Amino acid sequence: MNKEIYITDYNCVTPMGFDVESNWKAILQGKSGVALHKVVDNHEAFFVSKIDSEKLEEKFNNNFNNKDFTRLEKMFLLSLKPLVERHPISDQTAFILSTTKGNISLLKHESSLPEGVYLSNLAQKLADFFGFKTKPIVVSNACVSGVMAIAVAKNMILAGNYKDAFVVAGDEISEFVISGFNSFQAIGSEPCKPYDKNRNGINLGEATAAVYITSTPSENEKFRFKVLGDSAINDANHISGPSRTGDGLFASVQNAMNEANISSEQIDFISAHGTATLYNDEMEAIAFNRMDLQNVPLNSMKGYYGHCLGASGLLESIISMQSALNNTLIPSKNFEEMGISQDLNIIKENKSAKIKYILKTASGFGGCNAAIVLEKA
Repeated sequence: MNKEIYITDYNCVTPMGFDVESNWKAILQGKSGVALHKVVDNHEAFFVSKIDSEKLEEKFNNNFNNKDFTRLEKMFLLSLKPLVERHPISDQTAFILSTTKGNISLLKHESSLPEGVYLSNLAQKLADFFGFKTKPIVVSNACVSGVMAIAVAKNMILAGNYKDAFVVAGDEISEFVISGFNSFQAIGSEPCKPYDKNRNGINLGEATAAVYITSTPSENEKFRFKVLGDSAINDANHISGPSRTGDGLFASVQNAMNEANISSEQIDFISAHGTATLYNDEMEAIAFNRMDLQNVPLNSMKGYYGHCLGASGLLESIISMQSALNNTLIPSKNFEEMGISQDLNIIKENKSAKIKYILKTASGFGGCNAAIVLEKA
């Protein structure tokens, strides 16, 4: 008999709060972390979702005495701390880090390559601080990293390599990231509008998020979400552009749903990638229609958080589970008029609904796509 894999705890650090409860309250009120910020010297301000550094420093100092951490590392530690305090770490516990750029900001002020910029060193530093006994695992596959990290934890536990896992995901706003997306002319000049006719590009964001995944949940867990299925497919289309026919996302969703043994009619909610770029939004619409999911309520969280890169998939999974626990569908912020060629059931307002089965998807540069199916147990 196969093991059942559960997410039983989570936490996040974002511009809208340093725990899940404050984030959920802000989202219900329609608030967004996206605002104008000066990120690059000698350049105009950009619409991004950025954590207040003074508030972050105050929160960190209230929780930790050690000062020898970068800004991003402090975000990671704050996300992980409550979970580590509630769940024991054994020699069968995995530590999985999801990030795309890690401490890339260190490069701006260093003449030589600092050790902290290596993702393996970042992961080991975090693992050592909390006393993890196993070698850390790094998942860095562009913008699907957060979703893939859940899948990696699930499959590692199913294979018998670990009993449980702590997964943490994060990236921060940096000049490097802003400059890269700006070179693609992909950054919006206003708050992003996923799937909307008048969208004009992406907003970037920063956050960290953490989940605890186990095959042996205790009886006193507040909730359980079963990880039923997962898949990651590369469409091999272009270094930055997705397949115009949605092949990679279609195959990822199809495989994940087949493993979960779930039909399109059973999916209650889709947390989509929804970057508010022309090709991504159109590709998703095509892929979801190919899977006959066009009538399932769907949102993108990018209007609230911006695109948080390696954190986005994990953070959006957490908010999706929070939606299911509260039986509330959250609107796709800033959406007004359909701007894609095929219909989707895009959520426009807070709405009560019974949510049992969640489909979470992500897509990213290099043709990568990923999907997971979660069940509220």
